[in-house]
Amino acid sequence: MKAVRFHEYGGPEVLRYEDVEQPVPGPGEVRVRVAGTTFNPVDDGIRGGYLQGPFPVTLPHVPGIEVAGTVDALGEGVDGLEVGEAVVGFLSMVADGAAAEYVVTPAEVLTRAPADVALADAAALPMVGLTAWQALVDEAKLTAGQRVLINGAGGSVGGYAVQLAKHAGAHVIATGSPRSRDGLTAAGADEVVDHTAGDVASAVDEPVDVLLNLAPADLGALVGLVRDGGVVVNTVVQTPAPADEARGVRAVGVFVRSDAEQLAHLVALVDRGELHVDVARRVPLAELAGVHAEADAGTLRGRVVVVPEAAQPA
Repeated sequence: MKAVRFHEYGGPEVLRYEDVEQPVPGPGEVRVRVAGTTFNPVDDGIRGGYLQGPFPVTLPHVPGIEVAGTVDALGEGVDGLEVGEAVVGFLSMVADGAAAEYVVTPAEVLTRAPADVALADAAALPMVGLTAWQALVDEAKLTAGQRVLINGAGGSVGGYAVQLAKHAGAHVIATGSPRSRDGLTAAGADEVVDHTAGDVASAVDEPVDVLLNLAPADLGALVGLVRDGGVVVNTVVQTPAPADEARGVRAVGVFVRSDAEQLAHLVALVDRGELHVDVARRVPLAELAGVHAEADAGTLRGRVVVVPEAAQPA
């Protein structure tokens, strides 16, 4: 089968499109014929060798931590899935990923794919959707009538976070660039603050119950916007999330984890038309190195779905 791998750490040029042996599922595992995977910023860090501590991959390594595809083979002891079934999943950060025609993964990370989204595009849901869900539902425990400020909402997680917060009945304030305004408004943001135009804190005129941070930022001033007893939820490792114990404002960091049950909830929202899967474009698997290069140059925009040649429409 064809796959993209890197045999050494480095820039996008270390990614090779090559022939590799098709993987065989072991006990409890499933082989998925890949319809689509994605690029995520963590892929860049793993390939570059900057994240060897938290993500010690074995070289050569196949990237791609989100997958959509069809079940191709079942390992011993797998129940609840059938060959030919369309599935999505958030894969291990360290095992070989889905930048290939086939990937093997534990069955427990997979759930049924959305029915009304092109299967390849469904790969844009798992990791980023789960990040937004775990931040807002698990940690913030966001409820109807609350006010939430989503800092850095113009990114891929932000789009899902805005939708989920609005679905929960919250008043949603989103920060983003002018380029993001229309998309954030369409996603349900009640207010969009242009973070390039000045101080975000001065643009928010009432306290918020929840501050969700999705981008590197100095959170000191923004924490002052959180009402007494509120919460700061932070997804950015390099940006410490300050608490304000004197006012009862707690701070929590989120490191996304695979959860098939939660992913199934997200799929159900998509199927009911209550959550939109946004994809900027598709690229062939053989061109994945170019996507990494765009990311390194800071020119990558939107969610990119990567499609194996065998899965592309004729």
